Amino acid sequence: MYRLILLAFLGALLAAMPARAQVDDAAPLITPQMIGEFTLDELFEHLPGYAGMPAGRRIEAEILKRFTKSGSDTADLLLAWAMKAMEERNFSVALDVLDQIVILRPGFAEAWNKRATVHYMNDDYSASLSDIRQTLALEPRHFGALSGLGMIFDAIGRKEDAIRVFRRALEINPQLDKVRESLERLEKETAGDEI
Repeated sequence: MYRLILLAFLGALLAAMPARAQVDDAAPLITPQMIGEFTLDELFEHLPGYAGMPAGRRIEAEILKRFTKSGSDTADLLLAWAMKAMEERNFSVALDVLDQIVILRPGFAEAWNKRATVHYMNDDYSASLSDIRQTLALEPRHFGALSGLGMIFDAIGRKEDAIRVFRRALEINPQLDKVRESLERLEKETAGDEI
């Protein structure tokens, strides 16, 4: 009798509990530890499938963190100094430091990207474009560099090129809200051009 009462109670308890949320087959559970263990290629593979989810933000943050690692403690320290100078809007110091990094580690894509950003902030689009090209030659999936390239194309009136580049950046990282807004604006602006 006791067993029957216990089974009835457990059955009623289970029936009253909300169903466990189903995990989408396209986006299986991914933990912060797993994200930390993924290779960069694996992070890029997973990023689009987790767009808009906490895991997507963690994957994006991990990619950005890895972008800042050059393999040289000296270059990493110099990059931190350059980024601090950029935050303080001391662009001449940032450029001096970034120039040293690209000499020390010419294969360090993020140094080229940061230097492109400083040139952009100084309205030197030509120098920024040159550094973006180098960034993308080293890391074609660099969604930050692609976003910057789209911004320059937009600023100089090359709207179709900006649209193409913004679309590519969003393919890699669908979480780029500002890029999506810019893309939507440009698509509306150019919609009449196709007629």
